[in-house]
Amino acid sequence: MKPLDGPLVVFLPGWVGDAVMATPALRALQKLAGNAGVIAVGRPAPLAVLEGSGLIDEAIATGARNLPGIWTTSLRLRKFRPAMAALLSNSFRVALMATLAGCRKRVGMAMHGRGMLLTSAVRPELDNGGRRAIIPALVDYNRIAIACGAESPDTRLELGLTDRDVAAAATVYAHPSLATRDVVILNPGAAFGAAKFWPAESFSRLAATLADTGRGVLVLCGPAEAELARTISREANRASVVALPDLSNGSLSLGLSKACVARSALLITTDSGPRHFAHAFNRPVITLFGPTHIGWTETWHPAAVHMQKPLPCGPCQKRTCPLGHHLCMTSINHHEVFDVATHLLASAERRAG
Repeated sequence: MKPLDGPLVVFLPGWVGDAVMATPALRALQKLAGNAGVIAVGRPAPLAVLEGSGLIDEAIATGARNLPGIWTTSLRLRKFRPAMAALLSNSFRVALMATLAGCRKRVGMAMHGRGMLLTSAVRPELDNGGRRAIIPALVDYNRIAIACGAESPDTRLELGLTDRDVAAAATVYAHPSLATRDVVILNPGAAFGAAKFWPAESFSRLAATLADTGRGVLVLCGPAEAELARTISREANRASVVALPDLSNGSLSLGLSKACVARSALLITTDSGPRHFAHAFNRPVITLFGPTHIGWTETWHPAAVHMQKPLPCGPCQKRTCPLGHHLCMTSINHHEVFDVATHLLASAERRAG
């Protein structure tokens, strides 16, 4: 394929976890772009999680949802004279933005009535019933990269850290509650909706049980979950169980979360974006699944364990439990999670030894 005569624009997915799952495709697209460079367009959070990765050359943050915002972002992109756009977001809005920006080749999934705006449409895979098949998002991102002309990507997730993030995490880990201990991170948040939450009481009991083995426990959170993290730490009632906002002077960021996970012995998390940090930094991870289908977000991380209770009503893919009982999450017992954690930690220790 001839070298691109303008930058390659990548419209990022809207969720943090999806942005991490897109890193194999980004790596292949960066190689395709060569000296023309990669411009990433997306919401602030997906852009922030890619900071330090070296996978993009220019970042344009936008939350544009109305026509004036779309037009403003498109004009900004137009100045770069982009040769190609890889649409890793499936919205009509980004296809319109890529068209208005003058991207000469526009590649994405043919969904939501935007096929007419694409110069190369990737068709969703269908199941035997003609519905969209449950395919990992990573696979579809890689299919889009291939349709752009990139070499076939692998499935290795990749993230980077800034010096600022590394220094901030070092300060957290130097706290007397964590220093000299193996640290297990608990991530109780779930931006998707209440249905993904595991009860705070279960997290607290798990944290106390882990602390009783001599390990440190750090409760991770974003700004919106700071009080939840503090509640879990307080209810655990162990000196070695601490909430991240209490060790970071209340300063919380995706960069700090990444750096903390990168240093951890194990991550135990709901099905939320930070679970993919573990894969990117090759850390063991236990993910507690409730209403979501594992198949959509599979990444084949060899040190990952997925825990999900089979129920007649699930996985329902709903943000809140339509039946009101939330059994898919409440039926996961903290003793079961502890047993899996003990096995993963022992396996990691054997490999290290």
